[in-house]
Amino acid sequence: MKKNVVLIGMPGAGKSTIGVILAKVLGKDFIDADLVIQKEEGRLLSEIIEQEGPDGFLAVEERVNAGLEPEGAVIATGGSVVYGAGAMEHLGQIGVVVYLSLSYEAVEARLRDIRGRGVVLREGQTLKGLYEERTILYERYADVTVEEDGLNVEETLEKTLQALKMLIE
Repeated sequence: MKKNVVLIGMPGAGKSTIGVILAKVLGKDFIDADLVIQKEEGRLLSEIIEQEGPDGFLAVEERVNAGLEPEGAVIATGGSVVYGAGAMEHLGQIGVVVYLSLSYEAVEARLRDIRGRGVVLREGQTLKGLYEERTILYERYADVTVEEDGLNVEETLEKTLQALKMLIE
């Protein structure tokens, strides 16, 4: 049995929103990995991406996530965490990895200001290309997948709790 829950998925999937509520319901701490990165770096995600480039940001993200050592927390990761194999191996060892899965159409509808959110897009990369690239990685690392299409926050939370029932302490 693992003590932590790690949420992965595309930007807009609701990792932070669901994570806060899930932590309350489970009586766990909540950690937003993006906020930990911003605090440790002393700058916004978008500033790190702008100053360090996509690869520099991904290196920072991997280092921070690989260093997380909570005892009983729900961790909402950034959407690009799956590019860091070391971080994902670590997160998989310390927690149950839950993929909050959305169709491309739902992601597109939820995302307004993709760059302002600190989303790592390479030169010339489209949201569709990013979605297709990351979906494979999310599926690879997930212990559990929660399909969110057509669900509201409460329904997603309930489905996530059901999926976790036998997997966490």
